[in-house]
Order: sequence, then C-alpha cells, then structure tokens
Amino acid sequence: MKRILIFGHKNPDTDSIVSSTALELLKKKMGFEHYSACRAGHLNPQTDYIYKKFGISPPLFIPDLLPKVEYFMHKGAITTGENESIWNAVSKMRDKKVNVLPVVDKSGLYKGLISSDLIFKSIFDNFDPMHHLSLFTSAKLLKETLKASFLSEHNPDRQREFKIILASTSFSSFSNTLKSHLSQPVIVVTGDREDIQLFCLENKADILIITGSRTPSPKVIELAKKIGTTIILSPLNTSSTSMLIMYSVPVFKVANTSLKALQAKDLLANVKKEILSSPLRLLPVVDDENKVIGIMSEIDLHNEPDLEVALVDHNELSQAVDGIENYTIAEIIDHHRIGPAPTKSPITFINMPLGSTSTIISRLFIENKIEIPVKIAGLLLSGILSDTLILKSATTTKTDVEIANILSKITGLEIQSFGEEIIKAGSRIKDRTALQIIAQDLKEYSEAGETFTVSQIEVDGTQEILRRKEEFIAQLEEQKKERKALFSALLATDISNLNSLMLVAGEKKFMDFLHFPKVEEQVYFLKDIVSRKKQLIPIIGELIGEFENY
Repeated sequence: MKRILIFGHKNPDTDSIVSSTALELLKKKMGFEHYSACRAGHLNPQTDYIYKKFGISPPLFIPDLLPKVEYFMHKGAITTGENESIWNAVSKMRDKKVNVLPVVDKSGLYKGLISSDLIFKSIFDNFDPMHHLSLFTSAKLLKETLKASFLSEHNPDRQREFKIILASTSFSSFSNTLKSHLSQPVIVVTGDREDIQLFCLENKADILIITGSRTPSPKVIELAKKIGTTIILSPLNTSSTSMLIMYSVPVFKVANTSLKALQAKDLLANVKKEILSSPLRLLPVVDDENKVIGIMSEIDLHNEPDLEVALVDHNELSQAVDGIENYTIAEIIDHHRIGPAPTKSPITFINMPLGSTSTIISRLFIENKIEIPVKIAGLLLSGILSDTLILKSATTTKTDVEIANILSKITGLEIQSFGEEIIKAGSRIKDRTALQIIAQDLKEYSEAGETFTVSQIEVDGTQEILRRKEEFIAQLEEQKKERKALFSALLATDISNLNSLMLVAGEKKFMDFLHFPKVEEQVYFLKDIVSRKKQLIPIIGELIGEFENY
C-alpha cells in the first residue's frame, strides 16, 4: 500500500499544521497506518509555541515533493558482505531471484556491486587449462563454500592467493608438481591417499582438502596440527570439490567497486543519466550513513511513485508543496474556496464553510466515535482559536463555537484566556525580519488570469508595522517580482480592535485602481476586515475582475 503524506499549505499557519497532526492520528485510529503528517514550511512562532506547550513533535519537514530517488526506488535490497564467498552471493541471487547484489562491509556500508555476469567473468578469467588454477581465498571461505569441516586449522581467516593442485596423478608426478610450486601458498585437493597426504605435510603445504568425507588417520591429523597445515574434510567427491572451490573467492575481489551509489534524496532528473549509463542500468541507493536502502533501475524510472498526498487547509495547487503535480492527490479536507485541484480519479473531498480545518477534523473524530486525546484536543483548539481570532472573526460559525467548547472541556483550557495566550505568541514581530513575517503565512492566488499573493499576521497594535513600512514594502516588491504577480500584499490584523492594515506592492496601473481608504502611500485601512479567506479575497477577486475589464 502506498504511503499517504498529509500536507498543509507550503507557508503553514497553526490550523494547517495541527490539522495535519490530528488527521494522521485519526487515520491511524481508523486502521490506516500508511498516513503520515508532514509540513512544507517552518513553524511560525505561534505554532512552535503551541507544539512545545503540549509536548508534541511537529509534522516531519519535507520542503518539496520534487521527484526523488527514494519515492521510486525498489526498497529493501538484499546485500552481500565483501568478505563472503561468491558462492554465498550466488546462493542469495538464486533464492531471491535477482542477478545483482550491493556489496557492503562489516558495518553495512556500501562498497560496490556484484552481478552474475561479474561472477561468471571471474571464474572464466581464473580458468586456464594449461596451468594450475590460482585462487584468492581463505581456509574459512573454502570450508563454508564446501560445507566442510576443519580437522586442523591455522590462520583460517587469512586471505591470499593460492595455487590449486589436484592430486589425481601418480605419486611421482604429483610430488614433482608440488615441489615446483612450494614457493607460493598451495592448496592440495586429494582423496584418501595417505602417501599423498603425508607428503603434503612433510613439504608443509598450506591447506589440504580431503574429499568424500574420508577422515585421514590420527597420524595425519596430529602432524598437520604440529606443523600448522589446515586440513578441510569435504563431503563432496573430488570433481565436485574441485569445481566448487572456484566459488570460494571473496566477493570484494569480483565486485565492481567503481560504481557510485545514489542518495535517497537525489532528484530523479539528476541521476537518470547515471542509471542509464551504468553497466547494468541500475545503481544501489544509500542513506546518509552510506548504508544500502534500495536499488534504482531503469524500470523504476518509469514506475509510479510509492506515495500519494492528502491536503489539509488548502486545495489550490499554487499553495501546495512544490512538486505536488507529480503525485496523486488522495484526499482533501479544507474550509477555503475551491480552486483548480484536478485529480485522476474520484477522491474524498471534504470542504465545509467553517472557521477552520481543525473544526472539520474534530467533527471527524466525533462522527467516527473516536476519543480525542487531551494533547490533540489542545492542538485542535489552538487551530480553531488562531484561525477565527478567538471566535471573533467573520468566518466563525456556530459549529466552530460548539466544537471549541467540546475541546475546551477535554483540555480544561478556558477559551478566551487560552486564545489570548496563543494569539500573543504569534503577534511578536520586533525580532523578526520582513521576509520571515511575510513568508510565515503567505498564500498565492490566481484570479482572471492574474497571480497575486496575500500574507497575513495578527498583531496587538499596528505601530510597529507602520514604523517598518519601507522594509515590508521592499520585501513585498521582491515577492511580486519573483512570482511575476500583479501585486503582493501583507494583511496586518489588529487583534485589539479587529481591523486591518494592508500593505501593497503592485503594478502601477493596479495600484491606481485600488480604492481602499489610504493611510499612507501603499498602506490601506480595512475596517472590520480580519479574515483573508472570507472577507478580503472575495473583494480582491471582484476588484481584479473589474481591473481586467477596465
């Protein structure tokens, strides 16, 4: 089942963030474990204060949903250790029906890639019918590959290059062959020929493999222990043993260690060329610690992502997390106007004319007879009170009041005093830059083919806003240019008298067209206007329509 990430709008206010947190809990209480609360923006001071007050971790911060490797890769790759035998790697490939394995060290860190083609090439390159086989291995790897046992052992973990000599000829011929190779480490494969066994020990052969489970005499075993020769007792016959020891080479000697792994956060557009140009047209994927978490192949580039998105407190794509157009929208819960939010198939779309999305989420808990935990009730009450200015905004409905009272009883928080507490936490602007204030709750809109933005902040008095007017106007001008907008505005709502000032940076023709009462140049007084959604945006929508027809 695909994951569903719950996002509020990309410049989230308190209602947006707490709705995401509460909806995740609701879904999990209903048995839907694949929902996760996320946020595309940083917490504003008010929201940060609220989450700290209730001791709850905020939603996971995901700044964008641009297509990344982690959303398309094949997760949970089977790995092989760099010091395992290639036989062990082959066995894993066969059991898991794959032909490629990422190679890791003992700490699980990525080191390279091994494939069935590389293993075949290694064996073919080692095989020379005109000479004795050379093999890089260890006694331990030989024992594991043959499923054999030690009768004596000496430095079983030591890996080095060996000459392989098969004792299949006469004693005289074999003795000459062995003597000619004693200048380097030697592995002798023999049956139950004690003369051969003793000769190997007398000449201090490094490893003696005795086939067919034919245990040698105590004399042979004792001598091997005395001189430091390893004896391996193979359960296989001589031909099978000789063939299988070729697979005892450690993986790192065969692996392609030049292939750079992908990072989970890599953008798909940036790694496509690397994948297509790799020998196997796939690459392993690692996390921040360089541990393998998946495989990304050419086929995966064309697959659907492993996640979908649920939207809360917005439905217009211009306000959504960047990159959302690449994913299926599975669900929307909102209380704003319905904008262009196309979906590929029917979805759950709950849109209600209420004062906050937190009210809707609370109703869903109640309708589904799911108890609201005290801390979540505190978050939801915060969302309602912040979005409705303590139930005084024009957007406030009877339902908002009823739900707020229910949450107040659950939490033991008095509505007016708690509302004033959280409004105060969000109204501080003295220590913050104009960009921080404008960006904290900025929404982008489209009307009659024109784009515009409106940010909002609640303040206890507008003196500081007016004092820093030039700073705010300059930043609004930057927002307008960046978005190629008709205008950008900051709505500063005075919670002491429930009026607002609107600072505007816009195209000259539009500025000349504005007919709101002017306080100063580019500053307008909006009497009784406190709701961006219900009061200001409808007025601006009509204004832009008139402007376009002017």
